[in-house]
Amino acid sequence: MERRHFLSSLLARVGGPMAALLPFTEGSPALAASKAGDPAWQLSPADWRKRLSPEAYAVLREEATERPNSSPLNREKRSGTYVCAGCRLPLFSSRTKFDSGTGWPSFWDPLPEAVATKTDFRLILPRTEYHCRRCGGHQGHVFDDGPRPTGKRYCNNGVALAFVPVG
Repeated sequence: MERRHFLSSLLARVGGPMAALLPFTEGSPALAASKAGDPAWQLSPADWRKRLSPEAYAVLREEATERPNSSPLNREKRSGTYVCAGCRLPLFSSRTKFDSGTGWPSFWDPLPEAVATKTDFRLILPRTEYHCRRCGGHQGHVFDDGPRPTGKRYCNNGVALAFVPVG
């Protein structure tokens, strides 16, 4: 078989089925928002742009990733709660925060019913992405290299969070 025919055949066999999955898995903000629990937080893009900084909009609504070590929340050590920067839903307790060495705020467990997950295929290999359950705002990805007791690392974009200290 000629090399060109082989490559065309391989692309058709592998690329075709993967392309068919993209509309259902490619993490669109509309898909994320449609799964959010509160219709009051399903705002138009224009309304979100009014509420959020350009950086927060890119992460929360367009699923961008901020640069590592760019968030002051990465160094936050006080007791408190980390809330969604879009709708202020409490997502994480400071008790579950740990220094993952990745450059992003990391947690080993979210608060109950705070986040929803979906599979993200943007880097070809599947990853688990998580969003705020209320407004659908993109927060980050979950990895299986965290500390006990869960073994999970919720790697969060700092710009997608706000910190509310205790007291």
